[in-house]
Amino acid sequence: MTPLPMLRFPASVVRQRLFVVQQTHRQYAAAASQSAEKTFDKILIANRGEIACRVIRTAKRMGIKTVAVYSDADANAVFVREADEAYRVGPAPSNQSYLNVPAIMDAIKQSGAQAVHPGYGFLSENAGFVRELNAAGVAFIGPKEDAMAAMGDKIQSKIIAKKAGVNTIPGFDGVVRDAEHAVEIAEEIGYPVMLKASAGGGGKGMRIAYTAQDVRSGFKLAADEALSSFGDNRILVEKFIEEPRHIEIQIIADGRGNVLWLPERECSIQRRNQKVIEEAPSTHLDADTRRRMGEQAVALARNVGYNSAGTVEFLVDKHRNFYFLEMNTRLQVEHPITEYVTGLDLVEEMIRAAAGLTLTTTDQGAVRMDGWAIEARVYAEDPEKYLPSIGTLSRYQEPRSWRQAGDVRCDSGITEGSEISMYYDPMICKLSTHGATREQAIATMQHALDRYVIRGVTHNIPLLREVVSNGDFGAGRITTAFLAEHYPSGFKGHRLTRESAFELATTAAAIEFVRRAREGAQTGAQASFVVRVPQLQDDGSVQRLESTVHLRLANASGSAALQGTNAFVATATNPLSDGAAETREVSITWTIDHPFVETSSGATLQFLDPLPLGMRVQYMGTKFDVDVVTPRQNELLQHMRAEEAVDTSRLVLAPMPGVIVSVAVSEGDTVAEGAEVAVVEAMKMQNVLRAPRAGVVKAVNV
Repeated sequence: MTPLPMLRFPASVVRQRLFVVQQTHRQYAAAASQSAEKTFDKILIANRGEIACRVIRTAKRMGIKTVAVYSDADANAVFVREADEAYRVGPAPSNQSYLNVPAIMDAIKQSGAQAVHPGYGFLSENAGFVRELNAAGVAFIGPKEDAMAAMGDKIQSKIIAKKAGVNTIPGFDGVVRDAEHAVEIAEEIGYPVMLKASAGGGGKGMRIAYTAQDVRSGFKLAADEALSSFGDNRILVEKFIEEPRHIEIQIIADGRGNVLWLPERECSIQRRNQKVIEEAPSTHLDADTRRRMGEQAVALARNVGYNSAGTVEFLVDKHRNFYFLEMNTRLQVEHPITEYVTGLDLVEEMIRAAAGLTLTTTDQGAVRMDGWAIEARVYAEDPEKYLPSIGTLSRYQEPRSWRQAGDVRCDSGITEGSEISMYYDPMICKLSTHGATREQAIATMQHALDRYVIRGVTHNIPLLREVVSNGDFGAGRITTAFLAEHYPSGFKGHRLTRESAFELATTAAAIEFVRRAREGAQTGAQASFVVRVPQLQDDGSVQRLESTVHLRLANASGSAALQGTNAFVATATNPLSDGAAETREVSITWTIDHPFVETSSGATLQFLDPLPLGMRVQYMGTKFDVDVVTPRQNELLQHMRAEEAVDTSRLVLAPMPGVIVSVAVSEGDTVAEGAEVAVVEAMKMQNVLRAPRAGVVKAVNV
């Protein structure tokens, strides 16, 4: 393997990424000193994407050269360009590249790297990899091999936790032999139970079972996912605590006996057992519970001689009873919110510990909790069924600071033109916001999500925007079942209220007025439009709500501004009222070739696309296809014939690109409704395709 030549971004992209780094990382970067203490000259990052970029930033600030490794799918990725050197380690599949230990060891040897940072996932909790590094005389920027082996194994860690005096969940402490053994354990413990991978985390290889049949079917899927993601198919079974909150304690430790616990992170908003929104601190904990959880986390870390950053995860019930869940012996995805509230750089702490230095502070009393931070994981996925989306980012613009410098932070590893691949996790960015209070952090998150531009792939910003605007979330009434309870049939989009329907209708009419003025088609100071906005119904169908909007231009100049602010007096029927007209002053601010449309109410819309009968806009995070036509056009539309929908009820279609793991039927088989037809693996998750109706298999096109 030979190093890649140094690649460079266009100047505009460099300026944009520098802005993000300088503005959104202000808090912890300013707090972390430019230490003159010797650490390493060069480190290799055995990971990809945003976490590789994250480690590179701290390493550069500390004066350390960086080495990237990449698969064929990532040859042009941002992290490859930001590193000082880069080495190819294999084809796109992770088991042939980012899990390819011989190739990574070869890259270490060629580059002369003195240490390896594993990021998270892949080899970050692989004790065998640490053993190979130790044999080669290369430092691992993480815990020691024995501590990782002890705590990275979910079965062993639970036994150790009990001995260390940590509260644990009832369950089976040994290795589960097979599905029938899992059923025996489940029936002894009592349903529901959790099946989960012993060797991993991140929601991979996890299933909840309420019956013996759930255990049997879930055991195979969980074991297969665990083997695919971690190379280890061992499964453990434990009692599933209903209505829990997922709260975790970050610890940092060095090799000199110093161990500190940091303020907790609430991670209860999850889908498929993977975190979606996190915050620090938690609304649920009081100071005493926080201290006791922290002290138990430290006791556990000391028990195994832990010497790096790690996270002790707990389930907490409504009475603030807490139970050890697992320990992640690596840097967590959600570490930015801890950095926000503490001012610490956790990557720097890891590097210092690996180099044999002490932590930047060794005084538990000096650990601060400054304000509130929230992180939203922006994924390339369908927010209704959580199915991944792949493609090229045809347009990409991250939000910037709002009320003060550094109150918005974007941890990403992509830029406009980047490819979202089927081979890896579909995360686009970790979007974090900070405020003096939780309310400020939420408001900043809402503003940032409204100003996040992503084109080319489906994304989950509509869901994120809805959750952070939900009344229960605002009040801190959350559990790990939050998404399932609020969107039992899947999230389908923002449901308009009387107020938001009126705002969307009048704003769309104002946008159309300005569009026509720009094209020379609107010459007068008044115009009338018939506006139809889509409204979700309880059964999942969409009803188009109609409003008649009359606009009178109220600019002081008497003419429409082609860009900037335009003021109107709008008289409109509210599409969610009894039909009575309301008159309000409405203004929009819209710059030519700019997607953001600011309203006088403070809302931000994104103008996405012109449509034959109107426009597609993003409002409250959700995309709306809005019809905006003149009264005469509306008359003529009544004579147009509706297009017939294509019948797909006899087909079983893969909902996303992926790899066919297994096919359970053959041509001519008789299947019942809901029967398994095939299993598709995409982005390290296995998805069962089931027959939508009873029938006979006519053909298998695989």
